[in-house]
Amino acid sequence: MTSILFVCTGNIFRSVVAEYAFKAALGGHEHYCIGSAGIVASPQPMHPFIDARLREKGADPSQHVQRQLTKALLDGTDVLVAMGLDHREFIRQRFERDAQLFNEICHGAVESVLDIHEAVPDFARYPDAARAYAARAIDHIWESMPRLVMSIESRLGSPREPTKVDSHAR
Repeated sequence: MTSILFVCTGNIFRSVVAEYAFKAALGGHEHYCIGSAGIVASPQPMHPFIDARLREKGADPSQHVQRQLTKALLDGTDVLVAMGLDHREFIRQRFERDAQLFNEICHGAVESVLDIHEAVPDFARYPDAARAYAARAIDHIWESMPRLVMSIESRLGSPREPTKVDSHAR
């Protein structure tokens, strides 16, 4: 079984969304061990908006346990996907391991999926803008996932047509 790990900063937004979107894209045909972790993962709950948006997509994140990236997690991972350039660089420097960048795999773009505070620096003052960005980021990750699944499966030598993810589920 192939192990895939998505990595972001806190393991309560981008990597979690990618984990659940990948599972949804597989359509129940899980021949992967899929997980997520954060490079910092300071103890904090997932924001209720993120939880609600995942539920709108058909995912139930209630069993998600935030965890920090460790050498042990990396040692058991076949495919490592960084959500941001800073995560990829952290993994290289700290663990001397290469990670693939989410947007690069899916869209050929060497750019991060930004965290909310990066996209909306004054997010506490502009909560509507923060929620709007979070919704766009979640949709972007969700809608990109079939491309990521196909890319990973073609690299592993077992391509198949992934299940289309309903990006308009409400």
